[in-house]
Amino acid sequence: MRLSDLPKGATAVVDRVDDAHASDPIAQRLRDLGFVAGEPVRVVAQGPLGADPLLIQIGSTRFALRRKEAERVLVHAEKAA
Repeated sequence: MRLSDLPKGATAVVDRVDDAHASDPIAQRLRDLGFVAGEPVRVVAQGPLGADPLLIQIGSTRFALRRKEAERVLVHAEKAA
């Protein structure tokens, strides 16, 4: 599933970031920001009518991402403890 598909308040774990092409600077920047395999993420808020931007939390840090950027991040549902 893609990060952009998660509903508001949902938590998931990052699987990977897809590169659109070789040396993709946006994908690399997402990885640099902490979107790496195994990191828990949460959708904190969405723009009006479920549009841009998405407010995403990793740890204690929050990022505003465009939906097109969030589509590059593949995640899976967090297992209940």
